[in-house]
Amino acid sequence: MRDVPVWTDSLRFAFQPVVSLATGTIAAQEILARPESGDILAEARRDPELDGRLAAFAVRAAARQESLLPLHVNVFAGTVADLGGLAALRDAVQEAGRLPWEVTVDLTPPFTHVPQPALLEGVAALRSDGFRICADGVGDGDVPLRLLVDLAPELVKLDASLLARTAGVHAMRALCEELGALLAVEGVETERQCAAALAAGAQLGQGQLFAPPMRRPAVDVYVPETAAAPATGTLQTGPSVRQFVRPAALLPASASAGQVRGLLTDAPDVSGVLLVNTRGVPVRAVDRDRFLLSLSGRYGHALYADRPAARLADEPLTVGVDATAWEVLDLLADGERSRTGDDVAVVDGEGRCVGVVRLADLVRTLADSRVEEAAGLNPLTRLPGSDAVTAEVDRWIAQGRPFALSWLDVDDFKQVNDGAGFAAGDTLIREVGAALKEVAAETAETAGADRHEQVRVGHIGGDDFVVLAAPEALEPVAAAVLDASWSAGGRAVTLSVATVDCPPGTVADHRQAAAWLAPLKQAAKALRGASWVVGRAGTEGHRVRRGATAGHPEPPPGRAPERQPVRTGPQSARTEPQPAHVTATTATTATAPSTAPRGSGSGSGSGSGSGAPGRGKPESPYGPAASAPYGVRLDERGSGRATA
Repeated sequence: MRDVPVWTDSLRFAFQPVVSLATGTIAAQEILARPESGDILAEARRDPELDGRLAAFAVRAAARQESLLPLHVNVFAGTVADLGGLAALRDAVQEAGRLPWEVTVDLTPPFTHVPQPALLEGVAALRSDGFRICADGVGDGDVPLRLLVDLAPELVKLDASLLARTAGVHAMRALCEELGALLAVEGVETERQCAAALAAGAQLGQGQLFAPPMRRPAVDVYVPETAAAPATGTLQTGPSVRQFVRPAALLPASASAGQVRGLLTDAPDVSGVLLVNTRGVPVRAVDRDRFLLSLSGRYGHALYADRPAARLADEPLTVGVDATAWEVLDLLADGERSRTGDDVAVVDGEGRCVGVVRLADLVRTLADSRVEEAAGLNPLTRLPGSDAVTAEVDRWIAQGRPFALSWLDVDDFKQVNDGAGFAAGDTLIREVGAALKEVAAETAETAGADRHEQVRVGHIGGDDFVVLAAPEALEPVAAAVLDASWSAGGRAVTLSVATVDCPPGTVADHRQAAAWLAPLKQAAKALRGASWVVGRAGTEGHRVRRGATAGHPEPPPGRAPERQPVRTGPQSARTEPQPAHVTATTATTATAPSTAPRGSGSGSGSGSGSGAPGRGKPESPYGPAASAPYGVRLDERGSGRATA
């Protein structure tokens, strides 16, 4: 081990801000070791005790700068696995007067030869002390995905090189949502990379674009206007509160009013102070204006300066890290009018403070997002357009969620408009849209707040609607539009529905899902009366759930049509009668798009005529006869034939 004074003489530290992309403010400062000579970092990688000392010196360097912002300290994963390696860091945090939850430990590669059980044990020990954990260098490092899930970090730092691979970024964003972690992109050097990070759902950014590493902590940063723009979110839920989190000014619950006054005087940008217990849980909240007003009164300083600040504080306003911006507004609106401008503490699952959100940030962003959303709504039904739903499809795909994408429209709508008038047609469209919105709301209530959203409805124009639904929520949606009696200007009207079932891994994005849906739409329109056909992405053919061809009755609602054995070989000596409800022309057969895998089965070539399902065929989640294979395929010559 080198003598400490030798290598510390040439060791310097630089500070680089971690920036909130939603608010354009500095969320934290990362402390970077910059040795002027030697290779002390390479030695620290091999020596956990030395690495722990480097981390301790970093905290002391930050203390000399008197910065109130949260800190990020880099520590090698192997050091954390060595349970005694971070004793110096714990001591330095205490000496600097910092609280452990103000310090995030950035776990840096390599991870390959680090014993994972020991690493997880070390992380658990840090968390028990109150430190936060960040997985650094993800995407360009060697952290295994399984280990990343087991670590469950509060923050994931993604290398900017991954921005060119959007599927990977969206997948990591989905993983962070499941883990309850924030996503940061580091190494951002251009405005294009910043825009890509924001579009991918990252909440934080770091890199030369915002501010380079400097000897003193940055006060101002450059954030492109496109970055500090409305945060992304779904129409119903709104943006996540994580995107607006600012650093919190924290003091122990026993702090005196004089200590709070000193903090507020030294930091004019701090709008409030949270008093926390030994676990980091907010117990009282001090509002800047009300607190200073109390002290400025006659005898105020003499009365309160040496007494506990809690006497001039209020109960803290808190929300969980999974809350939305709208929930924060509801909390403020339901509280005392005098506290509508108070900071709201954001707490984790254990009640510890992770930061605060300010009303001004929320109102500005939500107002802008509402303008954007209104511009994307259909003026007739006030439903979102196709862009909102297709973006949600891509998000579900990234999350690995199974889904069913449905298209529906009014049969012969042009004749409805021509015969009953456009006003009657508009009324009908509004009624259909209202029915879809109602069933979407009902499924949301049934699922509960702890479940994923089950149904999204969009109006893509004219009489065309698109519905994204979880497979188990599809039946109520179809029943809402197919079991109802529709009319326009006294004329009876029917609707057609086409659905493509998309299990995880069958489609890469919304474009492939739409390509599988297109031929199913044609098949539905070829049927008589209210119709519904269902297909599966990656498999040719479809099942008729409602509707019939000319001259044949429609099967009862909720009952799958029966199958009849049919010879499918092109040289068959005989062909048994094909049931009307599975008849299709070449134009209505679900032909697979070239971009998606084709399904295999016994529906082509020489059929056995036994009526037994083919091996390895996918099962449909729809209807009582869910195990029967889909009913229409193309043979090698392109003619539509029924399969057994």
